[in-house]
Amino acid sequence: MILLIMWQMVIGFGLIPDYLLPSPWQIVQAFIDDFYLLMSHAKYTLITAFLGTVIGLILSFVLSIFMDFSKKFRDIVYPVLLLNQTIPTIAIAPLLVIWLGYGILPKVVLVVLSVFFPMTIALVDGYHSVQKEQLNLFRSLKASHYQTYRHLKIPSAMGYFFTGLKVALSYALISAVVAEWLGGYHGLGVYMTRVRKSYELDNMFAVIFFISFLTLVLLASVKLIERWALKYQYLK
Repeated sequence: MILLIMWQMVIGFGLIPDYLLPSPWQIVQAFIDDFYLLMSHAKYTLITAFLGTVIGLILSFVLSIFMDFSKKFRDIVYPVLLLNQTIPTIAIAPLLVIWLGYGILPKVVLVVLSVFFPMTIALVDGYHSVQKEQLNLFRSLKASHYQTYRHLKIPSAMGYFFTGLKVALSYALISAVVAEWLGGYHGLGVYMTRVRKSYELDNMFAVIFFISFLTLVLLASVKLIERWALKYQYLK
């Protein structure tokens, strides 16, 4: 709050021209003026982030089980996943747009690539956190692989999973925006491109703060789900 007041005063006294740095009040006014337009674009960005996260989540669960089940398979796949993380999002997004067009598909693919690694690694680490005594108990009871994962490994990995999911969600929204920024018809990234070309810095700051707000809301929602899920798990 103090920072915002100082910011407003600096612009109000003309120490920095408002065409270079808009005041907080100008940013709020820009958000109000473009509220419905921002909500319309946000709908497409959130749908992209949601679809990419869900697909990435499914792939992560499947791949993490194979990586946990076979050490040889894990040794082959892990470097590929690590290599995927070293490729900047801003570098691969234009290629996806060229290959897959300007629709939602390249954006969803980019989100999947962004969220895939943290969730997969978190799940694998969660499976490895299971104590040997517990595994031996399940083996002595002649539990199948399905039963071992269903009743032991997956529940034990839930804490790790939610940690990875929170990281993945922060990546998901940013990746969706970057993909829209480089090519598309709808979304907050497209909105950012338009206001940037028009030098409307108040609108630019408004959408930046709005994206940050959406990310915080998503992370808070995951935190609530995590508390409920882990509490339910321990009460069973």
